[in-house]
Amino acid sequence: MDSVRYYVALILLVTLPPLLMFWLLIHPFIRFWRKVGPGWTYGIVGGLIASGMAGVFLVRKPLLATEVGTCSPLVIVGILCLAAAVSMGWWLLRHVTIKVLIGLPELAPERHPGRLVTGGLYARIRHPRYVQFLLGLLGYALFADYLAAYIVVALWIPGIWAIAVLEERELRDRFGEQYEEYCRRVRRFVPRFGCGD
Repeated sequence: MDSVRYYVALILLVTLPPLLMFWLLIHPFIRFWRKVGPGWTYGIVGGLIASGMAGVFLVRKPLLATEVGTCSPLVIVGILCLAAAVSMGWWLLRHVTIKVLIGLPELAPERHPGRLVTGGLYARIRHPRYVQFLLGLLGYALFADYLAAYIVVALWIPGIWAIAVLEERELRDRFGEQYEEYCRRVRRFVPRFGCGD
C-alpha cells in the first residue's frame, strides 16, 4: 500500500503543477494562439508542460519527503471523492465532446464552432469540469496522504479560479448576451438549489 500511495503522490506532483499552466498559457493569449493554430499551440504548450514535468521529476525526492502515512478514513473519503469525480465525468461526456474538452472551439472557432452548453450539470454550475477535477485531485491526495499532494491541491484551487475567470472572458467574447444571461442564472462552482429548480 505504501508504494501505491507513493506513486499516486508522484504522479500528482509531476503532472499537475505543469498541467495547471496549460490553460493559464492559452486563455490570456487566445488571439495569438488562434493565429498560430491548434497543432502548433498544442506542440509549443505541450513542450513547455513536458519540460515542467521533467523538472519536477528531477526534484521529486525532497518534494515527496514528507509522508503522513496510511489513514483508512482518509482513504475511504478519497475513494468517495474519486467515485464522485468519475460519476461527474460520465455526466459531462453526455453534454460535451472531446473537442470541447481539449479547447478546439477556443483555438479554432471557425473550424470547430462551439455551442454554449447549458444542459445537464451545466444547468447547475458553470464549471462542472473544474469541480470534477478538484474532487478527483482531493481524492487522490487523500489516498496518497503526502504533504506534497495536499500542496498541489491547494495550488490548484486558485489556479482553477483564475482559469475559470479567463475562460468566462473568452466565452463572453464568443457568445455575448447569451452567456451573460446564463451567468446570471447559474453560479460558477456551487450549485443553486431551491424552489423551481
